[in-house]
Amino acid sequence: MLQVRDLRCARGGVPVLEGVSFDVRPGEALILRGPNGVGKTTVLRTLAGLQPPLAGSVAYPDGTGAYASHADGVKTALTVTENLTFWAQVYGRDVPDSMFAAFDLDNLRARVAGTLSAGQKRRLGLARLGVIGRRVLFLDEPTVSLDGFSVRMFADWMRDVHLAQGGCAVIATHIDLGLDAPALDLTPYVAASDAAGGSDEAFL
Repeated sequence: MLQVRDLRCARGGVPVLEGVSFDVRPGEALILRGPNGVGKTTVLRTLAGLQPPLAGSVAYPDGTGAYASHADGVKTALTVTENLTFWAQVYGRDVPDSMFAAFDLDNLRARVAGTLSAGQKRRLGLARLGVIGRRVLFLDEPTVSLDGFSVRMFADWMRDVHLAQGGCAVIATHIDLGLDAPALDLTPYVAASDAAGGSDEAFL
């Protein structure tokens, strides 16, 4: 579903990583590892088409990709239900009722998002992934602000719903999500021009 070949990408015009190649098939996830600043966010943004690669190729079916950053993407003046309905309508879909239970939002449906805790907002932001219907997900630290229970909830949805239904995902994270997924350490792919001085990753 996702094929990456000899990818070379930059941040601010400066090469960050080069020679990155991997495949992710339907039903699979790939975990990106590496120290802060190695270029995980840059790779995800390049894979998602938010910035062009310097070289190499990224291939997956048109109209199937979605990128989620650290930002929750929550509209604070809307309720939980209204937030999910908004995102579903953007993609011409309805909100599956199962999404509320999947992310422990059932009792928060009528709550205004601006009154939610950081963890509740993060769960609402992740629930968007279940309403937009995109099969190829690029996720940057998706479990930030979540406790252990909520991390397992996200992992259960990823494994039992998204991957089980033939989707795939590339996930940058420092923690063990409990997924049966290979990890790719990006450290060996640091571009020669960036290796000596290090890098300063801008997380969005």
